[in-house]
Amino acid sequence: MQTSLKIQNLKCGGCSNTIMKKLSDIKDLNELEVSLDNDTVSFYYENEKTLAEVKELLNSIGYPIAGDKNALTTKAKSFVSCAIGRLNN
Repeated sequence: MQTSLKIQNLKCGGCSNTIMKKLSDIKDLNELEVSLDNDTVSFYYENEKTLAEVKELLNSIGYPIAGDKNALTTKAKSFVSCAIGRLNN
């Protein structure tokens, strides 16, 4: 199945790099793409368990799905993830 998730706190290429790196470790996830212009992560997945795993991972690194809680601690995680993504670029 294909989906596109609108996410929060996506700011730059550093964020995108971190998201791509972290999500590429998830099995059964294909054709991963991050769009800075649309604040989205798009991909093909095998089952609902994989989709739930993606959403949980995005939240844990500071990029919750649009409409989900975006606490100050979550925003702080996104800044750290962004910095790591910039350093590893």
